[in-house]
Amino acid sequence: MLFPAPRALHFAATVATCAMSGAFTLQPASADTDVKAVLATYADIALAKYEDSLTTAKALDAAVDALIVSPSAEALGSAKAAWLAARVPYQQTEAYRFGNAIVDNWEGRVNAWPLDEGLIDYVDATYGTESDDNGLYTANVIANAQVTINGQPVDASAITPEFLSETLHEAGEIEANVATGYHAIEFLLWGQDLNGTGAGAGKRPHTDFDAANCTGGNCERRAQYLAAASDLLIADLEEMVANWTADGAARKTLNDDPKAGVAAILTGLGSLSYGELAGERMKLGLLLHDPEEEHDCFSDNTHNSHLYDAVGIRNVYKGRYQRIDGSVVEGASLADLVGEKDADLDAELNAKLDKTVAAMEVIAARAESGEAYDQLIDEGNDEGNVLVQAAIDALVDQTRSIERAVAALELGAIAFERSDSLDDPGAVFQ
Repeated sequence: MLFPAPRALHFAATVATCAMSGAFTLQPASADTDVKAVLATYADIALAKYEDSLTTAKALDAAVDALIVSPSAEALGSAKAAWLAARVPYQQTEAYRFGNAIVDNWEGRVNAWPLDEGLIDYVDATYGTESDDNGLYTANVIANAQVTINGQPVDASAITPEFLSETLHEAGEIEANVATGYHAIEFLLWGQDLNGTGAGAGKRPHTDFDAANCTGGNCERRAQYLAAASDLLIADLEEMVANWTADGAARKTLNDDPKAGVAAILTGLGSLSYGELAGERMKLGLLLHDPEEEHDCFSDNTHNSHLYDAVGIRNVYKGRYQRIDGSVVEGASLADLVGEKDADLDAELNAKLDKTVAAMEVIAARAESGEAYDQLIDEGNDEGNVLVQAAIDALVDQTRSIERAVAALELGAIAFERSDSLDDPGAVFQ
């Protein structure tokens, strides 16, 4: 991160909906959809998404191993391609956040951002040397076999998955000390993106992993860190896969209270749509015109991360997910439940979900044609700003229909994630 940017505050706000009533039953008299069948589809899709995320993480791990054994530009390129492929199924899982505590409590280990990359490795001089908020801002654990955490010396001689997860990740209880997950791996593969809002992603050379022709110093420890982070990602995803199996804790929680399970689905959809994606990941960066506020900032892959978040929201609502092998998981859906209560609302929400995905596809097409997301949010890029704002508007609009779905299903009050970027933009600059 070149220049730490102010962060908008997250806070929960209650969505006004109809009061809870006994009208919502497992099998409404006037409808055919079994709520338990909807929850089963929801869980089956979660399992499939996390299994696909695990499969692609294992492919990434194999590519990382190949890079470490025989560093070359081609091997680094293969590892980068594997990382990009791994993001496709994982981003679609984010619709399971917010409503499922077991996912939200785990998610920070695999997808936390933004990170103070000086904690991990060398950084450019423009990054600075210290931060008032983070004593580990430039700790550079790859270069140092001992670091100081909370005033105490800590042995960092062995860079292992356990060290990363139990000692370094969020060290000092500082969220920016991201030591694990996709974005730590992304930084190690690409390095810093020093282009600002200009063209280009990070340009880490493969020789940063080549002990015989080392650039950047500490190549063996950098390789150890990358290998440990990759192994840990697999272990974390294996844990989440287990949570969604037939006897898994996440699936069991849904079945314990079907009505609460449906509320969990809608909480995830509304919170990701509004506070997280429209607000923290998109509007904040657009307000600040800050490339450090893009989700995949080292690789310039943010357009795909946003697109697949939107796709994930849609496939949860529709109860249909196409796996990476081309097979399809589908069944009774939230759309079925909403349609039985209000067919017009279901048609409205389906149309809005499609509109959001289409807006994200326009951004992605622009990025694939050479104008990356950080360039689209640049100050003065009026056309790019309009494209990003259109996607934000679509997300906000679909959230209004998700609120109406909550009311139609008579679920009571549900708290969606909020963002100052949308609710109080002036606070972002304070």
